[in-house]
Amino acid sequence: MDALQGLRVVDFSKVLAGPLCTQYLGDMGAEVIKVEPLKGDDTRRWPPFRKDDGTVFLSVNRNKRSVALDLKSPEGREAAQRLIATADIVVESFGPGVAARLGIDYDSAAALRPDVVYCSISGFGSKGPLNKGKGYDVILQAFCGMMSITGEEDGPAVRSPISPIDQATGMHAATGILAAVVRKLRTGKGCKVEASLFDTAVGFMGYVMQSYWERGSEPRRWGSAHESLCPYQVFEASDRPLLLGVANDSLWRAFCNEAGRPGLADDPRYATNADRVHNRREVLELVSEIMRGDDRDAWIRRLARAGIPCAPIQGVGELLAHEHMAASEMIHRFADSAHGELNVVSQPLRFDGQRPRPASPPPRVGEHTGQVLAELGYGPAAIGRYLDALAPRAGAAPGKEA
Repeated sequence: MDALQGLRVVDFSKVLAGPLCTQYLGDMGAEVIKVEPLKGDDTRRWPPFRKDDGTVFLSVNRNKRSVALDLKSPEGREAAQRLIATADIVVESFGPGVAARLGIDYDSAAALRPDVVYCSISGFGSKGPLNKGKGYDVILQAFCGMMSITGEEDGPAVRSPISPIDQATGMHAATGILAAVVRKLRTGKGCKVEASLFDTAVGFMGYVMQSYWERGSEPRRWGSAHESLCPYQVFEASDRPLLLGVANDSLWRAFCNEAGRPGLADDPRYATNADRVHNRREVLELVSEIMRGDDRDAWIRRLARAGIPCAPIQGVGELLAHEHMAASEMIHRFADSAHGELNVVSQPLRFDGQRPRPASPPPRVGEHTGQVLAELGYGPAAIGRYLDALAPRAGAAPGKEA
């Protein structure tokens, strides 16, 4: 995929939201230079590990070159500023005020590259009394009400373990960057794009808040169920659980016919979705009894044949082994000298029917430092001195072999 070919992204972000954003840009053809501290992105040290790198790092840093810089040193800041001067896009996710102290905030970047598209990713955004607060996915899940509605009705608040706010913030950031690039092509003007975990979390809560305004009361926890639909949740078959999704009245009639209980579809207590929601307890008792009458895989076949949405509650291993996973081409495999044979999840898009194929595996810390410094005009002697100066603090001279 070469839609963004010719655009240079300088990526000062770390952990998940920013790196996922820039990985998507790299998947679409942009050149991404990841600027890391000497010890590397924090997630390199998060277990479990493949060789010396954490698997979270490996999941969001393909298609990038890594440059290791000490941004607290004059030499590191100078190199960073040279990089920014060559950048079409800059992405950062430093804590409040850090980018300005390092001289790589938006105003500094725009002075070096007036038409730069600069994206700042933060916890709570730049305005409001919490604008200095640091943001973590789980903190925003708690603060913005998501945890209050996650979990079983009588259980405690539960964190969603896939870091959805981090990941969606990265997606929003990429969307904003692409919009700013389109405007730049039209007007020649740069732009500061801001994405925050707070804004993402509030956006996720949109229809829940709409219901709160209408109802005037706090929503409850529904487990796997849906407040507005019934039956629409996990049920136990005779052997294993499955998800049944009866989302409208036609599907309810089809379910009743498949279950051998066509009369239920005409029962005025259950005829419409609103009726079923109102009489939820009775509906769930009836459907639970029906579902226990056959095993999971038999129900999956029967329901699928009748066009009724359903799914087994699969583990990750089951999903990866499913034939649709192979057909989707969502898994790409690298033969990586640094990490061995490495699987990664591809970008979840197709362009003209084709999945973007990752071009390069996640880099080692500072793997391309020497290479990139040479591109910035540093001579061999200066590069050698720079890398030698880094070696005692980094444990090795990052990228010297480049």
